[in-house]
Amino acid sequence: MLLSSIITQFWNDQLVENDQQALFLVLVGFLGSFLFIRMSARLMRSPRVPWWPGSVVSESGVHLHHLVFGIVMMMAAGTAGFAFYYDSPALEICAVAFGIGAGLTIDEFALWVHLEDVYWAEEGRRSIDAAVIGVVLIALMMFGGRPFEIGTSSTSALIASLLVVVFIITIVGICILKDRLLHAAVGFFFWPVAVYGAMRIGKPNSIWGRRRYRDGNPRKLVKAETRFAPDRRTERFKEWFRDKVGGGISQF
Repeated sequence: MLLSSIITQFWNDQLVENDQQALFLVLVGFLGSFLFIRMSARLMRSPRVPWWPGSVVSESGVHLHHLVFGIVMMMAAGTAGFAFYYDSPALEICAVAFGIGAGLTIDEFALWVHLEDVYWAEEGRRSIDAAVIGVVLIALMMFGGRPFEIGTSSTSALIASLLVVVFIITIVGICILKDRLLHAAVGFFFWPVAVYGAMRIGKPNSIWGRRRYRDGNPRKLVKAETRFAPDRRTERFKEWFRDKVGGGISQF
């Protein structure tokens, strides 16, 4: 009863009151589908559960990646969501379906980037990072975060707003170039976080690191390699989290 009361109060006071219930359902669908498909993919390769169904293969032998189903689901749910925007529960159903499609698609994020099946490779673990960033972005929007506020009360207010937007996009872009993606994601909503990330040293294998440290500043390259050493506490935690969610590389 207590849990039910807490959920009901959260739904009514935090979500319905602020018209954020659709975003919450997107988040639930996203997390649920991502975690399920990760578990399913690991069980497919486990000799302990030979009864678990395998991959979907067409009659011609083509392996249908689950991102295909995710893209179709997002397209259908997104289009239907516009059509039933003011209709309940159709909107809520579309929100859950869109979240499920997004989770299936983000789980193979690395395939988008590399255009090859790297699901079980080191590069494939970037999909887990993308999922974490996706959850952070949806949660920030659900709790009222908005990337930009454009002032339209006067010409000067509009110009000032546009300058702020350019500034935020610039520092977020620097964070991305430095491979500080979490700073970039949060920085869209709270720009001081992006400023902090942009001022910090970039990762040695980032675009920024390859172009500005290796060729022009060897001292900073050494500093970056030391700062992001594999035995660093945060790196160890990240690898532990990746192993728990996606399985260790040695398993594959």
